[in-house]
Amino acid sequence: MSRLFEVTLPASLRPKLAQGHPWVYREAITQDVKLPSGAWVKVRCGNFSAFGLWDNSSAIAIRIFSQHQVPDAEWLQARVQEAWENRAPIRERQQTTAYRWLFGEGDGLPGITVDLYGQFAVIQTYAESLETLKPMLIEALCKTTKLKGVLERWRGEGDEESPVKSRLVWGNMPPRNLVITEHGLRFRANLFEGQKTGLFLDHRENRRLMQDWCSGKKVLNLFSYTGAFSVYAARGGAAKVVSCDIAAAATADARQNFELNGFDAWEHDFLSEDCFELLTRFVAEGQKFDIVILDPPSFAHNRKNVYAALRGYEKLNRLALQCVAPGGLLATASCTAYVSPDMFRDMLAQAAMSAGKRLLLQHDAGQPLDHPVPVHFMEGRYLKFVLARVLDIP
Repeated sequence: MSRLFEVTLPASLRPKLAQGHPWVYREAITQDVKLPSGAWVKVRCGNFSAFGLWDNSSAIAIRIFSQHQVPDAEWLQARVQEAWENRAPIRERQQTTAYRWLFGEGDGLPGITVDLYGQFAVIQTYAESLETLKPMLIEALCKTTKLKGVLERWRGEGDEESPVKSRLVWGNMPPRNLVITEHGLRFRANLFEGQKTGLFLDHRENRRLMQDWCSGKKVLNLFSYTGAFSVYAARGGAAKVVSCDIAAAATADARQNFELNGFDAWEHDFLSEDCFELLTRFVAEGQKFDIVILDPPSFAHNRKNVYAALRGYEKLNRLALQCVAPGGLLATASCTAYVSPDMFRDMLAQAAMSAGKRLLLQHDAGQPLDHPVPVHFMEGRYLKFVLARVLDIP
């Protein structure tokens, strides 16, 4: 192998890098680096050294993969196998047939996620430099377990709002009516369209938790997508579930998921409209629910938007609190990585004050086993989920 280009970094970065933090931001690069995206570089920071992928377009200029070698097929196979073994409890307990197999930085493969739906794997990457690893990654996935097909999903470059596209990169195409199981429930997983790679896998345990609180309750599920929280509420014996998502296609899928699990969709309501506008109307009408569930999309895709995101979360939760019956429950989440758990709880306290309510925590959770967070990379702790009792101020 020819000698790698070396990037020397400020000594102030050494403590974090030595702990294992995988990101080097472009602003830390003082050298004139003229390399194609996907080129391996050697990073030096004092007496610390490591190997990473150079990226020309991302704010993260270098993603570090190893402190010992330039990753090759054998190295990558070991990472994929390690992640597979770490998910063994999910398979052994037969919790689900769909889970996150690779969680990027959490599994030592920064910028790469792989979700498994039955025998179909779905790859999603977050930087053009990662094209270097893709052929080896596909080979490693296929060597680790028996797969029928591997898909890749991606967005238009630099556009978080552009439609997600899919393409087959190995094996056979999955059926469009693919059904997975989760804690004994069945859900259609559209691997070609919609959000994420098909389903929101990270709320699996939070959905199961909510089931046990819903018996006889009137439940409002906002940003319901394909209705997973709603189906769990129905199985928990909810008297009525109102599901709302701005996407009509998602609402239609939610109806199908009810029917797929033997519940009469006509006994419940499915609305396709803006959730902020719906809440505003419900507040004006004085409508109340025993449980309100909020699982909105990320409100900030970079640090510059954190303040605006917190204002959005506060408004949303304030409106929701006004729709919770006295003594009822608010289940609220945030998937915005730049909003920390402490920031999220502070926002809830502010929203409760504005709504004239008290919130008592019943449950405070993050991500499940298949979304691991290394202690040296707490940025990976993106999901916040709080269940709180809503009380009047005495």
